[in-house]
Amino acid sequence: MRTFLYQRARELNEAVQLAAAANPASARSRNKVEYLAGGTTLTDLMKLDVAQPDVIIDINPLTETGHGRIELSQRGLRLGALVRMAEAADHSGIRSQYPVVAQSLSQAASQQLRNMASLGGNVLQRTRCTYFRDVSYSECNKRNPGSGCAALTGFNRMHAVLGGSDQCIATYPGDFAQALIALEAAVEIAGRGGSRTIPFANLHRKPGDTPDQETGLRPGEIITSFLIPATPWTRRSLYLKVRDRQSYEFALASAAVALDQQDGIVRASRWAGWRPCPGGRSKPKHSYAASLSMSKTLPQRQAPLSPAPKAMATTTSRSNLASAP
Repeated sequence: MRTFLYQRARELNEAVQLAAAANPASARSRNKVEYLAGGTTLTDLMKLDVAQPDVIIDINPLTETGHGRIELSQRGLRLGALVRMAEAADHSGIRSQYPVVAQSLSQAASQQLRNMASLGGNVLQRTRCTYFRDVSYSECNKRNPGSGCAALTGFNRMHAVLGGSDQCIATYPGDFAQALIALEAAVEIAGRGGSRTIPFANLHRKPGDTPDQETGLRPGEIITSFLIPATPWTRRSLYLKVRDRQSYEFALASAAVALDQQDGIVRASRWAGWRPCPGGRSKPKHSYAASLSMSKTLPQRQAPLSPAPKAMATTTSRSNLASAP
């Protein structure tokens, strides 16, 4: 059992200040700080000894503020980061006006997990790569930078052939993130330096030479909300997920699609997709490389050009070189 300091924040500023206090600028070494919402990922990784936080800041009291609200208006949809997945999936306005969002959430995890998990925590979940989650494997650049990537020559049916690097081919496991990218959402972030808003597509990083750095969040920053603009294609949207079983399973391949269709003509389309397919054939790895936005004006009735050939041009085929760990 590893010891850690548990703190509870009742306001956003308090949470940010607690995180900053855990790592003052004058400190010679940094404490590992984690925010706790639903805890469905954090507690899992702590049990596996993958996550070893020194400080845990409970932000659940912020649910009673705007960070736990769903706000639907003519301008778009604002989702507080502490909204639970089940609440957003079952919201009648989201189901009718932003169906791809509701579908991506309802097809994720299990009902019990969706009742607990927050939207902010969902987009920050870690990979399901066995070599990352099992600390008995020392070769994992995501968990132990510079040690290598055991998946490159191991069992990699669920790993990436697009968007990876020679340092890491682990896939991002979430579904909700694809819907956010397809709908060109933005994410609001708060930290010791103040608040900022960035395109959600810019939140996650390519693995490159630093697969341990998964997002562009600065130390102590916290996601506060997601902003989805009202556009012609939000209502005509769909999330498709192919998996080994129809519940409580991660995708083999999946895609979020949104179309602006008028008088039978598709005037614009957006899609985001990733995941490996059976046998090591892969969809793009994660939003940063696998999600492509396409806008195509069609003056005549014709099929929209597909971005798939461009996306698959950099595919690296892999084989299941070993038995499943």
